[in-house]
Amino acid sequence: MDGSLAKTTGVRMVTAAVAVAPLRTELRQLPVPAVGPEDGLLAVDACGLCGTDWDFYTRQRGAHLGPLILGHEIVGRVAELGESAAKRWNIASGDRIAVEEFLPCGQCEFCKSGRPALCEATDSRSEGPFLRYGATSIDIPPGLWGGFSEILYLHPRALVHRIPDDLSSDLATLFVPVSNGVRWVLKEGRLPRGGTAVIIGPGAHGLGCVVAAVEGGAQHIIAVSRSSAARLEAARALGAIPIAADRTDVVATVREITNGEMADLIVDLAPGAPETVETALALARKGATIILAASKRGKPVTGSFNDIVIRKELTVKGVRGRDYQSVEEALRIIGSRRYPLEHIRTHEFPLSQADQALRVLGERTDPSAIHVTVVP
Repeated sequence: MDGSLAKTTGVRMVTAAVAVAPLRTELRQLPVPAVGPEDGLLAVDACGLCGTDWDFYTRQRGAHLGPLILGHEIVGRVAELGESAAKRWNIASGDRIAVEEFLPCGQCEFCKSGRPALCEATDSRSEGPFLRYGATSIDIPPGLWGGFSEILYLHPRALVHRIPDDLSSDLATLFVPVSNGVRWVLKEGRLPRGGTAVIIGPGAHGLGCVVAAVEGGAQHIIAVSRSSAARLEAARALGAIPIAADRTDVVATVREITNGEMADLIVDLAPGAPETVETALALARKGATIILAASKRGKPVTGSFNDIVIRKELTVKGVRGRDYQSVEEALRIIGSRRYPLEHIRTHEFPLSQADQALRVLGERTDPSAIHVTVVP
């Protein structure tokens, strides 16, 4: 599948960290494509990491894709831009932009309903073929498909967002976790103003949910983590009540905080932990919404799931990614400076240390790590 409208010139080369095998990247020189009227090039300033990058790095996902440039929380400055692309995106060379991972078709039912993650043209969980930043082989021209690179190819279908001049690139990389929070908490979760939200798993995306809940006017925001004091402290700094699940009865504590009313919204972001679904069911008040935002990796949920959902008339939704307007809202929130987001963005590595960055994220080699970035 040829995902490019450009052809490589073979003249100018750039450096990228290419994932070539499970748990291994290597620095490679790749040619820069010539820009046509419909596409462009981005000089990458910074790229955030998330659990999806770890899955592709370990090859739990995408084992068949070949060598990859990981990284899909991408911020940079437009280096070159075709005339039609400039009009379509309403940007110019030199502008700073955030680039989403999705390269959707723009025509299917999912694109038209604001769910680009489900578009077959860019769904990395589909049978393929697909194009997606951070999950496309370098063997597909022009090869520069990820944020762990000095230059990113701007495909005509890219979803781009202008970044305010006074917003630093390192903070701007938080556009993905914060925009996911906006969609999951406020749009899909429909958190009522004055309600109670419980966030299970306050990593970067969970903390983005905390920020969204504050924006939504929640009365109680409760962050639950089993093993990370740093993440609970970050949640506290952002406005949540932290609960250490390994030392506290979570259900009893939430009952006490809410005077027995329990939670209007529970967002479960704990990967591979089916027991947190049971916790969410216990925390939910009648008529509540549960948002499932983390894969349980095939592990079954035990207990009386169906009976509790029916008895309480719960709404249970799975979520993937975000819509365009949620990113715009996230950039507004980040740029407002109302939140101490430096508590989320904790680690930064150069391109030459991409392996270390990924291991800090995925293996928790540094317990203080929350949101990790690579700076080419």
